[in-house]
Amino acid sequence: MGNQLTEIAPSTPFFPSFQPLHVVVIGLDSAGKTSLLYRLKLGEFVKTIPTKGFNMERIKVPMGSPKGSDTAFQVWDVGGQEKLRPLWKSYTRRMDGLVFVLDAAEAERMEEAKVELHRITRSGENQGVPLLVLANKQDLHGAMSASEVEKLLALHELSTSTLHHTQGCSALDGQGLQPALEILHQMIVKRKKVLRHSRKKR
Repeated sequence: MGNQLTEIAPSTPFFPSFQPLHVVVIGLDSAGKTSLLYRLKLGEFVKTIPTKGFNMERIKVPMGSPKGSDTAFQVWDVGGQEKLRPLWKSYTRRMDGLVFVLDAAEAERMEEAKVELHRITRSGENQGVPLLVLANKQDLHGAMSASEVEKLLALHELSTSTLHHTQGCSALDGQGLQPALEILHQMIVKRKKVLRHSRKKR
């Protein structure tokens, strides 16, 4: 899984009949990004190989409120190896939400994850884009909690306009993913309302 590397960013939705929310999943290599994507898409754990470019899937997520409603997400999962990270900015253009995945059992890479997260969230177009941090691999012994991860990533240093939420999860059993996506959806909707309101004021 993983198409050939390309610098061409997604600019127009593939599904013009109804536009899914454009969400980009990034994070360090081996964090479990692709396994999380296919857990959401297929409802099961898929053992994956390192992504050399990107995977793109459209997924439907049932929302708790209003009951019975689904939200469509067009999800771009981008490789996290060091040589691929400069390309993240090509994929994050015009996104509705950003998902940053990390291995919560890998404390020694937290500083590296923090540097990369702050770099991408501070770049021009991405400021203010809702951020969901997934502290993956909660099924592993010694995995850090969501609050520990939030502190180590210094999320309090992000722009005050950036709505963010940190959620513990596991691609292995799907734990934490449903509530995390519901919160991401709420943050995206909230930001869209703020942007609409500010445009009306001009």
